[in-house]
Amino acid sequence: MSLHDLTVETIDHRPQPLSAYRGQVALVVNTASACGYTPQYAGLEQLWRELRGRGFAVLGFPSNDFGGQEPGTEAEIQSFCDVNYHVTFPMFAKVATKGPAQAPVYRFLTAGHGEPKWNFHKYLVGKDGAVIRAFPSQVAPDDAGLRAAIEAALAAPA
Repeated sequence: MSLHDLTVETIDHRPQPLSAYRGQVALVVNTASACGYTPQYAGLEQLWRELRGRGFAVLGFPSNDFGGQEPGTEAEIQSFCDVNYHVTFPMFAKVATKGPAQAPVYRFLTAGHGEPKWNFHKYLVGKDGAVIRAFPSQVAPDDAGLRAAIEAALAAPA
């Protein structure tokens, strides 16, 4: 199984097969609007804008799993992201990242790389849809180690 075998719901409630990202490197992030790490939206957007032309995607999955820091509806989240951070990378419907209601996409991501411990936990997924590595919340989008891992994944053959 790979990330590309799953279909998720976009933030505006449309089905989105993740096969659309086959051959691309993806950084999957659980997001929240009222978290100390929320300013990472700006760095994620910068990464997306800089690298998307090279086959890179940031995929944002809002979650209210940690500290109740994403209580809003998808429409409220979308508005917040647009107004405050001008987010243009793909955002999806709210999901559970852990526990008995864990969304299938997070069941896949966490299988070999552990559940997120907080908001803005990042999973780097290769062109083949396999998880390469997970990065904890405190690793910012401009972190040299994260950037090196993204560059290595982009350089890898499809």
